[in-house]
Amino acid sequence: MKTVASRTLAALALGVVALFPHAVLAADRFYGIVRHVSTTNIKVENPHSHQTLSFEMWPKFDRVFSRDGKTTYQMRDVKPGRYVEVIYDQKAFGMRHADKIVLY
Repeated sequence: MKTVASRTLAALALGVVALFPHAVLAADRFYGIVRHVSTTNIKVENPHSHQTLSFEMWPKFDRVFSRDGKTTYQMRDVKPGRYVEVIYDQKAFGMRHADKIVLY
C-alpha cells in the first residue's frame, strides 16, 4: 500500500512540474543597468541583449551587497544608471522576486 501511495505522490509531483515549470526553478541571476527602482520593484536592462526585466521586492527589502559580499548597502544606494546583478527566483505564474541585489 505504501508503494502505491508513494508512486501516486511522485506522479502527482511530476504533473505539477509539467503544469507549472516556473514553480520549481532555482534562483537565477540577471545583470544590467537599473532603469527604475521603487519600494516594491526594480527594472533592470541588460545593455547587451536590450532585455529589460522587472523584479518584485518586499517593501522593507534590505539585501543589497557589494560585489565581494563584505559590504551591505541601503536600498537608497540603488539608483537608475547603476550596474547591478539581481539574484531572483521565479514563482508560479511568472512573477520574479528579487532575493538579493549586488552593486558593481
